[in-house]
Amino acid sequence: MKKVFLILGLIVLALLLPFFFTDVGRHEGADHNAGLPWQIEVDGTGSSQVFGVVLGRDRLGDMLSVLGAEPELAIIAAPGEAGSLEAYFSELRLGFVLAKVVLTLEATPEMLVAMAERAPKAEYMESSTRKIRLAPDDRALAESLPVQAISVIPTVNLDEATLIERFGTPGERLPVSPERVHLLYADKGLDIVVDAQGKELLQYVPPRDFARLREPLRQAESVPDATR
Repeated sequence: MKKVFLILGLIVLALLLPFFFTDVGRHEGADHNAGLPWQIEVDGTGSSQVFGVVLGRDRLGDMLSVLGAEPELAIIAAPGEAGSLEAYFSELRLGFVLAKVVLTLEATPEMLVAMAERAPKAEYMESSTRKIRLAPDDRALAESLPVQAISVIPTVNLDEATLIERFGTPGERLPVSPERVHLLYADKGLDIVVDAQGKELLQYVPPRDFARLREPLRQAESVPDATR
């Protein structure tokens, strides 16, 4: 039994080491630390570059040529809403980090409605949220759209101390429950959701658009607690 726990401990240590030592696994002539989650470049226009993508400028097709992977393209829509157009990757290697990745594309409401009407099928996800798969002819249109936001779910569970070690002290720390806290970096356009019971979520937008991440949290704060 002790041997089993020792092996499990070594596996966990091997997964977490890269988050503390960025020189692990480096080979001459190759930069294995490029495109890591905490490498965010901000310019003077309020834009940012992460994973080699300039948010709000670079198109999905440009990113696919770099990633060498094909995503699942779908409109994710709640009842009564046009929804958002998303490109989902079940697993991508970001530097030495493996993660699930969702790219949100800049699509107008009119464009989303037209795509939904041409879609071959739709299915329900959690509750009444729909996943509307794109028609084949709409894929080229989707690839021509800029990447508006990026969401990343690392395969390794990370605690708050580890994340702050990598990303720095957040501008705001917002607990939303005993298990969940948001680490908000307005200057980087980043919201990290730390979940003690599940996977962490990293959400990137151009810093000029950070209100898109912060405003829903502000609205949630203003809702009265009926249990009080």
